[in-house]
Amino acid sequence: MFSTLIFLHSLIRWVVLATLLYSLFRAYRGYTYNVVFIKADEAWRHWTATTTHIQLIIGILLYSKRDTVKAFLSGSGSRNHITEPLFFGIIHIALMLSAIVMVTIGSAMAKRKTVDKEKFKTILIWFGAALLLILIAIPWPFSPLAQRPYLRQF
Repeated sequence: MFSTLIFLHSLIRWVVLATLLYSLFRAYRGYTYNVVFIKADEAWRHWTATTTHIQLIIGILLYSKRDTVKAFLSGSGSRNHITEPLFFGIIHIALMLSAIVMVTIGSAMAKRKTVDKEKFKTILIWFGAALLLILIAIPWPFSPLAQRPYLRQF
């Protein structure tokens, strides 16, 4: 089951990034060119929030099982500099939770707006801020904090 969760996590992370980027593209286009907010825009807003929530559930399940998090919680990581246990124990989860909260708030606020341009603007601001946090929190292969490959080998 653990390997299945890791596979889903690896797959859905790219789905989250793709839906977020495409929603931002649609929001930018809609806001800039005064486009009418159509059902497709509503669907992308909804599915972006849904995929982030699915990723949250899988992430919490993996968080409780990870050796790096267990090492951080047990205090076996170095206290002098940022280590992988510290990154995954605090930084990664705090930034990702914040990003998911931003997507959720932005989605809910956009849903309640009555003016199309305001819907696009709300999505653009909240989803853009969430994307920034997600990009900071990703353990990129070149990161000095923690490294993970772009695609995991199974």
